[in-house]
Amino acid sequence: MTAPTITAPQLALARNAAEAALAVLPTSRALAAADPVSPDATVIEGQAITAKFSGAAAGEVVVVVGQDLADALKESPLGELDLTAAVRPALEAASRVFGPVVLDPGVVMEPGVALSALAAKEGSVAIPLRDDEDVRAVIALALNPWPGEESGTAEVAPRVAPTVSFRGGLDMLHDVEMEVSAELGRTRMSVRELLSLTPGAIVELDRAAGSPADLLVNGRLIARGEVVVVDENFGIRITEIVSPGTERE
Repeated sequence: MTAPTITAPQLALARNAAEAALAVLPTSRALAAADPVSPDATVIEGQAITAKFSGAAAGEVVVVVGQDLADALKESPLGELDLTAAVRPALEAASRVFGPVVLDPGVVMEPGVALSALAAKEGSVAIPLRDDEDVRAVIALALNPWPGEESGTAEVAPRVAPTVSFRGGLDMLHDVEMEVSAELGRTRMSVRELLSLTPGAIVELDRAAGSPADLLVNGRLIARGEVVVVDENFGIRITEIVSPGTERE
């Protein structure tokens, strides 16, 4: 495998970033960070999510996950879940190792395309994440400049011990964050009606007063309940769990 062209302290930073990402990465296996390589030297079957960041450091991070996670998200009982949202905590954890940064939303790409593009950039490196048999995921980075590059030294952040455990099937999705929203009702309006809205206007919904509100996960109906007030905030008391296939169209 081709060795990356960055210094030993920078390789240590890259490994720290990979281990920080691994601690929050959904995975069906217990993984460990392997020796750093060039990004185009380790391509696995699956999906890649790439995002640029800026702030205390500027660069790009790529997380490649195995096809098992991509399939689990696609075939979830809650409907197809967003891969970028599931992997974003890992992207954020890796980039935060270099200090306070702002991370772009992220784009899903084919692993070979994402890693080859990163390998063409100066200061790129990849950390394979392996189990006992093979590479199951990859964390790749490109920074220009790397922290401490101008002075020839780099401050190495403390190593973050990964906290992953062996998980299989749907269990790997348990820590994936999803958007949960409550819906009181719906209606349809023409553009003319929308443009005529003013403060104080009343919009009539398709739900009778006192009817249960819908609880949606990533836009999919999963439950209904009563609107309550909890510490001056609105909440939903669940009264019905909606069975798959019976939700409202």
